[in-house]
Amino acid sequence: MTDEAFWQLIGRAVEQPGDRDERAEWVTEELTRLPVAGVVEFARRLAVVCGAADTWTMWAAARVVADGCSAEGFRSFQLWLLTLGRAVFERAVVDPDSLAEVAQVRALAARPMREWSDQDWPEWESLDFAAHEAHQEVTGEEFGLERLGLAVAASRPGADAWDIADEDEVAVRLPRLSALFADRHATA
Repeated sequence: MTDEAFWQLIGRAVEQPGDRDERAEWVTEELTRLPVAGVVEFARRLAVVCGAADTWTMWAAARVVADGCSAEGFRSFQLWLLTLGRAVFERAVVDPDSLAEVAQVRALAARPMREWSDQDWPEWESLDFAAHEAHQEVTGEEFGLERLGLAVAASRPGADAWDIADEDEVAVRLPRLSALFADRHATA
């Protein structure tokens, strides 16, 4: 599966009716139509693409948008970023503060979190399991992708660690995003 084919599949998934879980099921079904190598390649590309967003500054951005974010929640946030499209995703990887310009993020900032529906939350956890379910369905092998080193795992940013809970540091590194969500922190 090429990079282009990966992003096309994600784009088509986002256009499907239903909620995120139903869209992930659609991805699973689409993957079962591929040869086993295609399913494995999708899982690898997903890991690589999400790995590009596995930075401390992106985790800080997730914390700003979602008002906190665990390691598991950060992985779900990275998967949600895919729903914003390739151009937005790639720009956010380079500059997480650019999320302040994204309509979906601005819409979240405009409403109190208590008013967010389940589908508003910036997460898409179920996508992480699509390739695993497809691989098992196609091969009949449980944990096949895990044996290939493609286990579902929480994000763990590596180098350049900084205190993403330090609001002053976050405001310096993510000024536009921090300003966009400043009202939430002022009323909390």
